[in-house]
Amino acid sequence: MRHFDRRFPAAILLAIGQLVTSSAARPSTARAQAPRLLRVSAANQLPTSRGTARRAERLPPVDRPIQRVNFVEPAGPSHRRVMRAADQLQPGELRGAAEEVVGTPLDEPHTYPIDLPTALRLADANNLLVAAARAKIAVATAEVQAANVLWLPSLRGGTNYNRHDGAIQDVRGFQFDTTRGALYAGAGAGIYGAGTPMVHGIYANFHVADALFAPLAARQFAGAANQAAVAQTNDTLLAVTLAYFELLRAGEDLAIALATRDDAEQLADITIAYAETGEGLTSDANRARTELALRRVDVERSREAQRVASARLAQLLRLHPACLLVPADSMVVPIDVMPADVPLADLVAEGLMRRPELAENRMLVAEAVARVRREQWAVFLPSVIFGASYGGMGAGVTTHLAPFQDRFDFDAVAYWEMRNLGFGERAARREARATVWTNNYRYLAVMDQVAREVVEAQAQVKYRKRQIPIARQGIEAALASHLQNVARIEDAKGLPIEALQSIQALVQARRDYLRTLIDYNTAQFTLYRAIGWPVKLPWQLEAPPEG
Repeated sequence: MRHFDRRFPAAILLAIGQLVTSSAARPSTARAQAPRLLRVSAANQLPTSRGTARRAERLPPVDRPIQRVNFVEPAGPSHRRVMRAADQLQPGELRGAAEEVVGTPLDEPHTYPIDLPTALRLADANNLLVAAARAKIAVATAEVQAANVLWLPSLRGGTNYNRHDGAIQDVRGFQFDTTRGALYAGAGAGIYGAGTPMVHGIYANFHVADALFAPLAARQFAGAANQAAVAQTNDTLLAVTLAYFELLRAGEDLAIALATRDDAEQLADITIAYAETGEGLTSDANRARTELALRRVDVERSREAQRVASARLAQLLRLHPACLLVPADSMVVPIDVMPADVPLADLVAEGLMRRPELAENRMLVAEAVARVRREQWAVFLPSVIFGASYGGMGAGVTTHLAPFQDRFDFDAVAYWEMRNLGFGERAARREARATVWTNNYRYLAVMDQVAREVVEAQAQVKYRKRQIPIARQGIEAALASHLQNVARIEDAKGLPIEALQSIQALVQARRDYLRTLIDYNTAQFTLYRAIGWPVKLPWQLEAPPEG
């Protein structure tokens, strides 16, 4: 039987991971010039930092208190005083009211940068589901070995002592009184008198049908276990890839949230200053304060999402759950793993040919067919029992035993059996055939599932790729709108609150573009897994002909 090479699926994705790393180095669109009033980062580039030191600059430790709102009990006159109309507040109260968010510091966990190739190596080496699937191969291989030697005898040795006092019957049927004893040691045990040994030294007991068909069924089951391990490895590597993309999305989303919070802080400061000098409305200042509170909450939610994504990836890689994993990629870019011009029919055919789940179910069908053949031949083939014993035996009357002498016994039996007057045979055959039908239906269901997964993933790749330029246009329009609003404020042609809607539109466009990129990359790797990881490694390529 061909054993499973645990390095194969991982090495494929390691090569893809190198593609991801090299793709991350591609230049993106040009950055927009940040205005003097509000800081605006380039939204359509979604940059990150490479290396631990620069990552710490982009994702600073929590040096500010956890943002927590002091809620007021909704009862009593104090509540009415707190909930008084905002336009009744004095201008000097606005700035102090903007700092009503308090809390306690949170210790920042240790951060560890990780890239996709490293994550795939750790998954191939550490994931427990992959290890369990590979352990099942060893179990199935042991069952093959046991089936191959089913007809070989077992070796047994021992000793026994027997004593009898009183009445006994001889071979002619007469009863008489006697006292006798016997002692035996050698191959076998339970040997005394003229009877057949109770335990033979060399012993075999098997059905010829089992000896013929059990090895075939066991080999098919072992092959199915091999393919199941491949499928589990592929599923785990895909899960790790998607978890890494989710970690990358969470990190970029946090960067967007931090930039938007900074913009909201500057907007709130300027709006409050306008209200204090009488050039703006207190209602506008309250709107800015509200937006700032929402953006601070958004930052904490983004940190939560990053922490959750890190914990989930750490679980798949069996890393310490307390560590904070951060992606080492420099930016989020679309990754083209599968060529876009491959016809759908070819993709479906590739998946039906390469998916290990289909190979697993085919082998389970073959195993069930081998067991059907066993039941069909069982009534015509005999069960065989043979045994041989050899050792020294000493026996005698009363307590006196004769000197040890050699003793050899051999027995051979072959018998045919029709279970339960034939009804048992029919039931066994029906059960075996039903197992074939069950496995065959499951195989057909997996075929339909594979075809659906290929079609679904190909549709996701196709239409998500179309969304990327549209989302990029949305960022450009939102950024232009924001810059125009900032220019109006700088030229004293508008109030600062006019920039609020453009900030909201810009952060929504940024996140939509980020989601579009992550969804596209996810669809690419999902399609790649759906067709069975078709990349050939260098050692799989055929050697060129000599000469």
